[in-house]
Amino acid sequence: MDRLLSLLGIAQKAGKTVSGTFMCENAIRDRKAMLVIIAQDAQKNTVSTISNKCDHYKIPFGFYGTKEALGHAIGKGERSCVAVTDQGLANSIDKLLSSGKKEE
Repeated sequence: MDRLLSLLGIAQKAGKTVSGTFMCENAIRDRKAMLVIIAQDAQKNTVSTISNKCDHYKIPFGFYGTKEALGHAIGKGERSCVAVTDQGLANSIDKLLSSGKKEE
């Protein structure tokens, strides 16, 4: 498993993630989300809904992995998106997203 997904797992264990489209939308609207990861194979409707909300509320987001990989990283079933609610973890994950590296 790569470093970004490992960090998502750590965030989940710390209780600092919200997953699923509906829960992510609420976290974005409540300004609790610090970063949102959207699966690369998420449906177009989900992608536009989440990315538009992130743009509106000025919350960074990125695309990474598959729905299965995101869900597995946080110990759940498939997830189209995961919001990180801790600023420190969000910054670390955002750095990995921005670098485009998987850093094994």
